[in-house]
Amino acid sequence: MSTHTIDTEHLAVMTGRDTDLAIEVLGLFREQVKLWRRLISVDQDRSVWADAAHSLKGSALGVGAGTLARYCATAETLGRAEEVPSRVQVAVAINDVLSAMVEADEAAAKLAQSLELRGAAAFASSGSLSSASNASNS
Repeated sequence: MSTHTIDTEHLAVMTGRDTDLAIEVLGLFREQVKLWRRLISVDQDRSVWADAAHSLKGSALGVGAGTLARYCATAETLGRAEEVPSRVQVAVAINDVLSAMVEADEAAAKLAQSLELRGAAAFASSGSLSSASNASNS
């Protein structure tokens, strides 16, 4: 799993550098992954997996999962194209999304666990996140 699957600085900015909020946002992202995973399938109609890819792209952008967002954008574009894509094109695009989805989900779980266990210390070296309680005590 790549250590850069989730851009922690982006997540820190999006959550106002609040560790507790970052943990909550990561949890919501993981719920979205579970929700959309079943709809991103070659067995679904194009419009279904294109809509799911669009929604997942937004969630991925929110936590800084750029690779997943890019694969979702590609799948969404393919699914909405006027010309019907080949089954191979669809399979490759969906496989890319699913692979990136698994990687981002694992990274989100690992990051949330790290934040829960070590709080702001998990990112002390990068200065990315701080807990709300630490911010209010400053």
